[in-house]
Amino acid sequence: MGHSIGLLTIAAIACFFVGLSKGGLPSVGTLAVPILAMAIPPVSAAALLLPIFVASDFVGLYLYRRDYSCRNIMILIPCALFGVGIGWIFSANLSSLFIGMLVGLVGVLFCANAWFGKRFRQTARPADVGRGLFWGVLTGLTSFVSHSGGPPFQMYVLPQRLSKMVFAGTSTILFAIVNAAKIIPYWQMRQFENFDIPLALWLAVPAIAGTVVGRSLTMMIPDGIFFRLIEITLLSLSLKLISDYLISVL
Repeated sequence: MGHSIGLLTIAAIACFFVGLSKGGLPSVGTLAVPILAMAIPPVSAAALLLPIFVASDFVGLYLYRRDYSCRNIMILIPCALFGVGIGWIFSANLSSLFIGMLVGLVGVLFCANAWFGKRFRQTARPADVGRGLFWGVLTGLTSFVSHSGGPPFQMYVLPQRLSKMVFAGTSTILFAIVNAAKIIPYWQMRQFENFDIPLALWLAVPAIAGTVVGRSLTMMIPDGIFFRLIEITLLSLSLKLISDYLISVL
């Protein structure tokens, strides 16, 4: 392949984190692009990782084939695909940083309500079409333009108080379909012009291994700790999205 040991090592770590996320660990995959960007340009890192996401998605689909919320999947998938379509059509005019900032603001408010709002802690909200339409479209749109579809999904599903494995499985299935839907638009936008196929095939191995390990760890982590980790990562990602936008305009 002609790549340095340093690049291969960094890329393998990034793809292992992708797998951990696909296996159910909350938001670990968001670390993949920043890690890989230490070795190659960020745009190239994002393009290289998308097929890795898809490869680990297949394993995730198998591992979570019995653990998911059918109602949420039926609501969110068409809405998220519509969001991907919006991102594709208006890609030249959309600011990923501005959209990310808006998502970040809502995420911060969500976490504040989750930790300090008495009503949030006591009641579980059902999966409803109205909220699912809004958050589903936003999930697909933000996933397309900035690879940050996790926060909108979490803000819709967390209030439902799903079980740990059903939450993880629903996330895995939804983003498997969203990631697959992004391949053709990314190809049309020439994101894969310098794509390294041998490197991608090699990196699929740690990604698949991470998926299996991620599911095992998800099963071992107590429910309370699991969901608190999701809330903490949601807050961290939200603050990062806000700071990225502020840095860009200052």
